[in-house]
Amino acid sequence: MNLIRTTSENIDFTNLVKSLDQDLAIKNGDKNDFFVQFNKIDLIQHVVVAYDSEQAIACGAIKEYDKETMEVKRMFVLPHMRSKGIAALVLNNLEKWAKELGYKRCILETGEKMKEAIALYKKCNYIRIENYEPYKDVIESRCFEKKLK
Repeated sequence: MNLIRTTSENIDFTNLVKSLDQDLAIKNGDKNDFFVQFNKIDLIQHVVVAYDSEQAIACGAIKEYDKETMEVKRMFVLPHMRSKGIAALVLNNLEKWAKELGYKRCILETGEKMKEAIALYKKCNYIRIENYEPYKDVIESRCFEKKLK
């Protein structure tokens, strides 16, 4: 497997995000329209794409939330490649990149129904925090943080 650092202009990233959005539309149901507004990918400068034999199989991104914080966005692994540790590798690479850029922590939001995602973040030492803006009053949201060391 090969991980590359790129931007949101990468066509493989764009295609993986389309699959992610289809998956989320099913899982989020009628709440999906609310979340779509926070998942725009244009202008994201920090994207990681994982490849297996030239095929893009997973992705994730980070974008600045504030001067000390990067927000993890658009984490996705193709369904047939799940449960192989790929998401953790992508997330670890994103955290490393954020640290290289001088950020002190990563935060993220996921939905209460995203049991696999929540398990991944806990396994990768993220701790649950109070929902941050724009998810402050969103009952279905679960927010997490990890201090970068």
